Amino acid sequence: MTVIAPKSHAAIITAAGRGTRAGGDAPKQWQDLRGRPVLAHTLDAFAGFDRVILVVHPADMGRAIDSFAGQCTIITGGETRAASVRAALDSLEGSDITHVLIHDGARPLVSDAVIQGVLDALQEGAEAAAPALPVSDALWRGENGTVTGTAARDGLYRAQTPQGFFFTQISKSHRDHPHDAADDVELARKSGIPVAITPGDEDNLKITFPADFARAERILGARMNSAFDIRLGNGYDVHALGPGDHVTLCGIRIDHDHGLIGHSDADVGMHALTDAIYGALAAGDIGRHFPPSDPQWKGADSAIFLRHAADLARKKGFTIANADITLICEAPKIGPHAGAMQDRLARIMGVEAARISVKATTSERLGFTGRGEGIAAIATCALMKG
Repeated sequence: MTVIAPKSHAAIITAAGRGTRAGGDAPKQWQDLRGRPVLAHTLDAFAGFDRVILVVHPADMGRAIDSFAGQCTIITGGETRAASVRAALDSLEGSDITHVLIHDGARPLVSDAVIQGVLDALQEGAEAAAPALPVSDALWRGENGTVTGTAARDGLYRAQTPQGFFFTQISKSHRDHPHDAADDVELARKSGIPVAITPGDEDNLKITFPADFARAERILGARMNSAFDIRLGNGYDVHALGPGDHVTLCGIRIDHDHGLIGHSDADVGMHALTDAIYGALAAGDIGRHFPPSDPQWKGADSAIFLRHAADLARKKGFTIANADITLICEAPKIGPHAGAMQDRLARIMGVEAARISVKATTSERLGFTGRGEGIAAIATCALMKG
C-alpha cells in the first residue's frame, strides 16, 4: 500500500553523490537492484506524493530523464549533500508546499510505516520529525585495530530518512548554515528547531558498501514474495443435450442438431470458467451467486455470471493472469470457433485475448460425452495480486 501524502507535502530525493565506497561501474543509486536501478525502488516508495523533487549529479541528468521523466521533477545538485538539498528547496520557493520530507536516494527499502510515521508526527504538531533506531550494541573506541575505550550507548540513535520539516523553517536553516552537514536534522538543530524521533526500521538501510546490495536483494525478495498473492481455481460443468438447433459454447452460437439443456443458456464452457474464478477467490460457485431456484435467471446469458466473477476478482484486488478452458464433446467441432470464443471471453472478462485459451477434446466415444448425451467442460484460472 502506497502512502498518500497531503498535497501540501513534497518529497526531496537526494541522489547526486558518487557513492564510490559501494564499488561497481556506476554510482550506487544507479546500480542494479532486482533488475531496476536502486533509485527506481526509492522513487516507488514516494509514489503517493504529488510533488517529488529528484536531485541528481549533472553527469546523470540524461539517464535520469530517460528513466524518470514524468514521474518527478529532476534537477541538478551541488557538490555537497547540503547544496543539493538547498537546490531542491529553492525549486519549491513560491509554491504551495508547506512541508518537505528529505530522503536519501540510496535508501531504496524505506517502508510505508516509516514514511507514515514522519507524516503523522508533522500532522500532530511536531516542527520536525525523523526516523531513528536506538543503538543496542556496545560501543567501543579504537585505534590501530585495538580497543582503546568504551562509550555509553544510552540515549544514542542511528539516524535514518526521510526527515520531515516545515518548508519555510528548513529553507531558512539551510540559508543560515550554508556549510555541509551530516543530515538535515543537524541543520535544524543548529536553528533551534526541535526534532521528534519517529520509529525507524532495520530494513531501511542506506546502501554504502558492496555487501549492502546483497542484503537489499534479500530484503526486497522477501517483501515481493510476501506481497505477491497467486490464486488458482478450477471449474467443471456438464449439460445434457436435448432438442434444439444450436449450442452456445464460450459465448458463441454454433449450429448443431441438438441443444444444451439448462436453467440459463446452458453455456457449459462459460459456467466452468466462472466457477474457476469463484474457486480461486474461495467464493463458492455460480449457484451461490445466481441460485437456479430464482426465476430471473431462467434462460439468462451466461456472460452475466462470468462478468460478475471477473468484476469480483478485481474488487478484491486481483488481476486475471490467464484462463484455460477445455470442452469435452464428440460434436460439434470446436476448432473453427476457438478464436471467436477466446475473443468473446476476453471481452467479457476485460482481459487480453492472449490470456485466454480455448481447446477441445473427445472422450474417445466413451461415457456420456462419447455417446453424444451431453457436453462437459473443465477450466482453470490464475489470479494475481501484488
